[in-house]
Amino acid sequence: MTQVLDIVAVVGSLRRESFTRRLVQAAAAIAPESLRIEIVGIGDLPLYNQDAEASPPPPWLTFRDRIRPAAGVLFATPEYNRSMPGALKNAIDVGSRPYGKSVWARKPAAIISDSPGALGAFGANHHLRQCLVFLDMPTMQQPEAYIGGVDKLLGPAGELANAATRQFIEQFLRSFEAWVRRHAA
Repeated sequence: MTQVLDIVAVVGSLRRESFTRRLVQAAAAIAPESLRIEIVGIGDLPLYNQDAEASPPPPWLTFRDRIRPAAGVLFATPEYNRSMPGALKNAIDVGSRPYGKSVWARKPAAIISDSPGALGAFGANHHLRQCLVFLDMPTMQQPEAYIGGVDKLLGPAGELANAATRQFIEQFLRSFEAWVRRHAA
């Protein structure tokens, strides 16, 4: 029997009904049975401030404790001003500290970026990828996932209403599973 992989999804958009959140929920619903994908909230994380490390805020500890045992991380991001949202960057910073105790180190990752526009949040995807390189996260290179026109791809119940997109996400998740298994600690 194949081991079920615990995958945490970090969604850059804080809006409850964001396209990015809905896309990850739709992906989780069609993921192979061997992947359990859980969205980990980042909206309640206080801004990272090194001065607080002496007595870390409880949300930082809860977040770090959830990321640490995960087999892999699926990052999903919209694009804000040609980059990732500030809340996502803050979550990355919270998880990367204190220095030498990063919960991200050597954890396999993949990125899905999305936008109602045609470019599929290309800029955000690459800014995020640059951070993951520094964090020593082996990040899946192929297939790349830039989901443009996301506002037209999701059905009323949040499902992937476009057959080609559904097929692509299924392949992406199979590739991610293989990536995580290859880079498992």
